[in-house]
Amino acid sequence: MRPVLQVLSDGESCSRRELYSATTELMELTDDQTSVMFASGQSKVENRIGWAMSALSQAGAVERPARATYRITETGRQALRDHPDGITQADLRKFPSWVEHDEAKAARRARSGASTAPDETEATTGDSTPEDQITSAIDELHSTVSDELLQRLQDGSPDFFEDAVVKLLLAMDYGGAEQRGMKVGGTADGGIDGFVDQDPLGLERVYIQAKRYSTGNGIGRETLQAFIGALHGRGAAKGVFITTSHFTKLAREYADNLPTRVVLIDGERLTSLMIKYRVGVQVKQTYEVVTVDEDFFE
Repeated sequence: MRPVLQVLSDGESCSRRELYSATTELMELTDDQTSVMFASGQSKVENRIGWAMSALSQAGAVERPARATYRITETGRQALRDHPDGITQADLRKFPSWVEHDEAKAARRARSGASTAPDETEATTGDSTPEDQITSAIDELHSTVSDELLQRLQDGSPDFFEDAVVKLLLAMDYGGAEQRGMKVGGTADGGIDGFVDQDPLGLERVYIQAKRYSTGNGIGRETLQAFIGALHGRGAAKGVFITTSHFTKLAREYADNLPTRVVLIDGERLTSLMIKYRVGVQVKQTYEVVTVDEDFFE
């Protein structure tokens, strides 16, 4: 963690590639050390630096002024002063930004009815099998990616978000093999941000509303009613309301009692679907777990 912040300590913006190079040089790593690869072909050093950058960003010690560009914050400068001998993830977990992030994530999971975050202690006890540890690690990785996806969507433009949700529904095969769907958007969209067609003639059209709200700014009943009004204006029977935030209890109760079928997707479920259908993410590495084939030895 500390070497990354040291590289950024001059206050200048630094690209991801420049940061990798400068950090390995600062740490005086040998060619043998930098050439160690995972089975996937990714450098282990780059992997470690990448995770350090992600953690520092979550703690508010590093900011992203532009795509794939990083810059130290005042929080990062303070971290350098407070931790001259090294910075651990345990240190970062005490930072206000990290604490707020964890609290917001817990609130999202509670609202969506999701289980609690993976138990880090269970994965490290002697009672857990290697498969348990792998599953726990994957869950933790997905949780981190989910958080970053949500932040990227909230930081992006409304136009980008509308385009992203249409791509997600198409990836879920709602538009069929022909990818029948498009973003509408604009000031004259009439409360509809996009649609996907479930049949070639467009007789089964699903309309989309996309709201890029901050985590604490929930979607209330009034906003949902406006979307229902837009659906009725088009004679539509199906709709999907997607937000980076959450829906209030009154909004969910209202949707449950509607004759019109409306699916509500909050930030927690949105990022889960993006990971599942590989929208905005890519597979970094694949592991195979083998066992003895008992049939072979019979």
